[in-house]
Amino acid sequence: DTEGLLRIKEENQKHIRRAQRHQEKKEKIQRHNRKLGDLVEKKTFDLKTQYEHLANLRRTHILELTSVIFPIEEVKTSVRDPADTSSESDNAMTSSTVSKLAEARRTTYLSGRWVCDDHNGDTSISITGPWITLPNNGDYSAYYNWVEEKKTTQGPDMEHNNPAYTISAALCYATQLVNTLSLILDVNLPKKLCNRQVNEFCGENLSRHRFTRAVKKLNANILHLCFSQHVNLDLLHPLHTLRNLMYLVSPDTENLGR
Repeated sequence: DTEGLLRIKEENQKHIRRAQRHQEKKEKIQRHNRKLGDLVEKKTFDLKTQYEHLANLRRTHILELTSVIFPIEEVKTSVRDPADTSSESDNAMTSSTVSKLAEARRTTYLSGRWVCDDHNGDTSISITGPWITLPNNGDYSAYYNWVEEKKTTQGPDMEHNNPAYTISAALCYATQLVNTLSLILDVNLPKKLCNRQVNEFCGENLSRHRFTRAVKKLNANILHLCFSQHVNLDLLHPLHTLRNLMYLVSPDTENLGR
């Protein structure tokens, strides 16, 4: 029994020494983990700082791009509200008629259905100049009609003031701007836009199908960029090409460059 007791004591001493070594190793690992934690925290802070610096650089480049090369601004139109004009000509007109006229002014027949457009007739959005604008409600029927007339009408092209030219030029510039923004923001576009599509808008007369498909791709990419930069969803409309772009590159967009 004495010899057994001695053996047990010796084993206990071994276990105590091993436990001490394990405790020392545990404390060493804990010190190492604390150092790594401090290092990770510092690296995380540095990374966050670099992201903020990169976002500021992107924001600066975008604001320079949209102020020097592709300025986008809201242009007031001279079209008066039919309700106001009718009210002046007929003082006896009821308020219900005035409200109906105002509602009619904000409604547009587009692609076989009536759509509501609060900006219709009030303002338009221009790109690269006040003379290059797009319809607020996304109605590009002027371009379709012009293409159809070009197919049937022979003779020199004297329609330099045709709104179809304005539409194609604005879409061409918008496509170039979207491609550049995707590079600056490092955002992959869901719909591929290449120089061929830029040439499509400005270089040839597109059929209604090809034109509509190209515009849908452009609008989808613009919305994707807006989503990536956390633009307020209440401001966006799937048909408002230049207006969505204006909200995207606005200095008031807090997350621009993220």
